[in-house]
Amino acid sequence: MSRADLDPESQWFGFRRIKAEQKTGLVREVFSSVANRYDLMNDLMSGGFHRLWKNTLVRRMAPKAGMTCLDVAGGTGDIALRLFRKVQGKAKIIVCDINPQMLKQGKAKALNNGVLGIDWVEGNAEKLPFADKSVDLYSIVFGLRNVTRIDKALREAARVLKPNGRFFCMEFTSGVIPELKPFYEAYCLNVMPFLGEVVAQDRGAYQYLAESILRFPKQEDLAKRMKKAGLTDVKWTNLTGGIAVIHEGKRD
Repeated sequence: MSRADLDPESQWFGFRRIKAEQKTGLVREVFSSVANRYDLMNDLMSGGFHRLWKNTLVRRMAPKAGMTCLDVAGGTGDIALRLFRKVQGKAKIIVCDINPQMLKQGKAKALNNGVLGIDWVEGNAEKLPFADKSVDLYSIVFGLRNVTRIDKALREAARVLKPNGRFFCMEFTSGVIPELKPFYEAYCLNVMPFLGEVVAQDRGAYQYLAESILRFPKQEDLAKRMKKAGLTDVKWTNLTGGIAVIHEGKRD
């Protein structure tokens, strides 16, 4: 860890160091720019694998009727819709996202799928607008690396979880298996920005997203931070050689 990593007044924005108070606004701009092509880009960038990963995650979450399920940074509703179908609409499902444009896309997608029973809330992962011990399942999927203060977001997750409530994070990570690492890094730094330029008309946004993947903590490091935030039974599962990782924990 560098001295810059320890500076509470600054943060990484991709490979660039910025003032901490700037990051939330810059991330909001990125997702406002790409919101209308976000789902399409996920399909293109992952070759459709993100759908399989998300299906695996929701099976692992095992939502049940009567639960309250909170999906943070879940604007376009991919996880929320899967949760809704899994419980046949018999659980309280909430999407919380900092970006109104992403929420707009999610609401439209839900409506197109005939789903009306999801709550859409604008809010920050670092200061969730929900009561203590109010959530059975918390998920954050490909969103934690965009949070300004990851440790604060993890503490917020622990705060809103009920006793025995469960935490799930799925992220791309730099901790891929060694055999894949050079190809993975080349893909992130070259192919992702190119696709962003051609498809989403925003190379810079996908340059940032690629760099944010390569700066995200490795599995062991994030697990330690989850424990420090108050989560227990912490573990992780690598998917596709560690390209995507499911982290799990619970609140005692």
